[in-house]
Order: sequence, then structure tokens, then C-alpha cells
Amino acid sequence: MTTPESTPRPASTPPQPLLWHPRYWPSWFVVGIAYALGRLPFPLLWALGQGLGRLGYRLAPDRCEVARRNLSACLPDTPPAQRERILRAHFGWLGVASLTQSVVWGASRARLKRLVRIRNREFIDSCIAAGRPVIVLVPHFVGLELGGAAFTGLVHAGVYMYQKIRDPVVDRQVMRARRQYGSVSIERSDDLRGLIREVRRGTPFFYLPDQDGGRRGIFVPFCGVPASTVPMLGRFAAMAGAVVIPTFARYLPWGRGLELTFAPPLEPFPTGDQAADAALMNRVIETRIRIMPEQYFWVHRRFKTRPPGEPPFYPPKRRRR
Repeated sequence: MTTPESTPRPASTPPQPLLWHPRYWPSWFVVGIAYALGRLPFPLLWALGQGLGRLGYRLAPDRCEVARRNLSACLPDTPPAQRERILRAHFGWLGVASLTQSVVWGASRARLKRLVRIRNREFIDSCIAAGRPVIVLVPHFVGLELGGAAFTGLVHAGVYMYQKIRDPVVDRQVMRARRQYGSVSIERSDDLRGLIREVRRGTPFFYLPDQDGGRRGIFVPFCGVPASTVPMLGRFAAMAGAVVIPTFARYLPWGRGLELTFAPPLEPFPTGDQAADAALMNRVIETRIRIMPEQYFWVHRRFKTRPPGEPPFYPPKRRRR
């Protein structure tokens, strides 16, 4: 007979960390600062974020060079001086996004209504009212975290794929924020059949696909450059019988809040051709990049994976002395 002390813990259930252990106190300090910042007026957060981002422009040369290479490849017809202005503005918006993340952690629905303007929501409301499964295509513009909170708080609770953050204290706060309005999270490593069932039940799937797909991606053009692209959007849409609605988050100038805009559903989609579906998705994102280039996530190594035989797209990282 086994006693409670001798009963083995299931291998699939790792021990939970003691979050109040002293080693996590620095993380709790950062979380506390974030919550305090989240109570500040949004225009003040905008100003502080712009200053922080401009500082990052000067102190993060590697990331600057990644963004500069991306802008040169994706906006080749834009004069170099203008691209550099876009780059400086981009870092300003990165700073705004980093500070307004704190708003997401504790925002009430009332505050979200004051901060976020929702455009063209009839595109998604009509699908939800008709009982059609929906995939919300959300490209990596810097306002997507606040836009996601506004979507789940003001439009409809959603389901999203989630990858754990190494710091369990920060991971807990992020999970709590994303679930505060009834959203469902599914681990990236989980069985995707659960995700498809949830979408078929009518929960919109909040999907962010526009990052380097590695060797599992397929090469289709992104702003005219072959880019490893995750081909799952068409497959998800086919499996769930879902309509795909592109959705874009844009910070408004001078701290006036954020605009969340829904676009018409992708048609025809899916086509059954994964390369054609991935290329269409990229073209939709490119169209919005031309409208607000300074707010796209240029510091990501979008072209890290190259077609066989092509040289690296980015220079090696500088060694710190």
C-alpha cells in the first residue's frame, strides 16, 4: 500500500514553481512597476514610450541593422533617407508598445472602450451572428497586444495559441491578462484537434502567422522577397470551415489610443493550394504595411531562413566586449 508521501507524481505534471520564492522577487518587482505604469494616462505613456524607443534606436545597433535590412528589402522604392525616418519612428512605436503592455494587464472594459476605436466590425459581427467559424488574421504590427485585449474585451472572447514564457511570474501575468475576458489558450505543442473543435464551436481564432517559418515553412514572396512562410492559415481554414478576416491594430498619434480595423474576409480562401494561400496572406499584409510602415514589426528576422544556396540575409551579431 502506498502512502501519500510515496505516491509518485505523474511524469506529465511537472512541479509548479513557488512563485513567492526569493529568486522571483525581481520578477514581481518588474510586474509591480508594470501595473503602476498601466495606471498612467495614455498620452503620458505614449510620450514616455517614444522617448524609450528613441533611446533603443541608439543603444540597440544589432536590432537597428535587422530593421534597416528589412526596410531596404521590403520598401526598395522608398528613398534611403525616408526609410531611416521610418526606422526611427518605428523604434518610437516599439517603446510605446512596450509600455502600453502594462495597460493590457489591468485594463477594464470601460478603459478599453475609451482607448480603442473599432472600425468595420460588421465584417466579423455578421459572421459570428450567422454561426460561421472565424479565423482572425492578425499580422505583427506593434499594437497587436492592446488590439487583442480590445478584441476579447469588446468584440468576442477568442482562442489563441500560446507559448510559455520562461519566467513563470511574467508567464502567469500574461496568461491572466489574456484570459480575463473569457478567452481560451492552447499550447503550441498541444493537439490541434482541440483548437479546431473550439473554432467550429464559434470561438474566433486569433492567429499571428507572419514570422519566419524556418525549414518547416514554404517560400513565397513577401514584399517581393522569398520568405519562409508558415502555410497553416489555409489548412486551419479548411479544417474548421472558417472564414478568414484580416485585422489590423494601429496606434494613433499623440497618445490618442489605438484603432482596431477589420477588413473584408479573404476570398477565395482557402484555395487548396498552400503556396497560393500563403502568398495571398502575405499580399494582404503588404497592403497594410504600405499604409503604416512605421508600425510593422521590422526588428524581427523575417528573412532569416533562406532558400537553398542563398547567402544569409542578415549580418552576424556583433560580439560584446
